Amino acid sequence: MTLQGMSPQELQLMRQDLRKQKQKLIAENLPMTESEAVKFWAVYQKYSKELQEINDEKFEMIHFYAQNWCSMSNEDAVIFMRRWPEIDEKVTQLRSKYFLVLMDALPGKKAATFFQLNQRISMMISLEIASQLALLHGTARQGHTNAPIQ
Repeated sequence: MTLQGMSPQELQLMRQDLRKQKQKLIAENLPMTESEAVKFWAVYQKYSKELQEINDEKFEMIHFYAQNWCSMSNEDAVIFMRRWPEIDEKVTQLRSKYFLVLMDALPGKKAATFFQLNQRISMMISLEIASQLALLHGTARQGHTNAPIQ
């Protein structure tokens, strides 16, 4: 199923699954002592909650796009594309804020490793989402499909 066919409930379930998978990947790839793990996961939960709030906005925007891409006006498209980097900037600011907080929980290399893992996972998720969103340029052309890139 593509994002175009997902209900808000299905999108929420997908997001919950992605968060669980992300946490599992981090746990598997970030070796920590027991005391580091206790501190790290407490910080991670706070970071994750704040990130989820930002991602709520992003996924609301993506869902709107997925449901309305074929009828979007030029103005709607411009608004959509202006909001996207604004949301990305919020994520960047959150990472900067939490890098300093995480330095109290983990040594520098481990804190950096977390953010490397986090960035890689986020990029994979973004790529998957982007590949499922139809491009706008073809919506007005007759006889052409504008299916998501596979």
